[in-house]
Amino acid sequence: MQALDLLLNRSSQPRLQAPAPEGQVLENIKQAALRAPDHACLTPWKFVVCQKQGLKRLGDIFELAAISADKSEKEIERAPQLPLRAPMVMVAIAKYIKHDKVPWVEQVASASCAVQAMQMAAVAQGFAGVWRTGSYAQDPIVKQAFDLSELDEIVGFLYLGSSEVIPQPKPKRDSAEFFENWD
Repeated sequence: MQALDLLLNRSSQPRLQAPAPEGQVLENIKQAALRAPDHACLTPWKFVVCQKQGLKRLGDIFELAAISADKSEKEIERAPQLPLRAPMVMVAIAKYIKHDKVPWVEQVASASCAVQAMQMAAVAQGFAGVWRTGSYAQDPIVKQAFDLSELDEIVGFLYLGSSEVIPQPKPKRDSAEFFENWD
């Protein structure tokens, strides 16, 4: 797949099934993350790859978080099923490192770029994915389960797998609405 085609036609695929990326394909996805912009080479990231029992473990964490947050019975019942929407979920974490020239926001942006790179690397190799956040990304129970400090952030849950659905083209946006020129 050509890089420009990939970027101009990017689309999330929420309905995912097995197989998930593995072997060299998965290693390529991991390596793409490690090439994200990274001021001062801090590598302010951590990624947890959940598959099989790991998906159940993540679901158990979501369920505990739902109970702790006093969510509805329906939300509590749904919580452990959320990670099972794909055969693989990568938890992407920005691990803040105090640095005079690299503020917190830049480190979170770096981790976010890594997620985008992983999703694009998956699509380029014939897989599909969707980047989700939601309340669990900010939940203190979930953050504690990943041993995060106060300034660490879960920037997303990258669901990866295969899709039988051909992505529908997204409407083209008028770039003039979002860009201005300073000549």
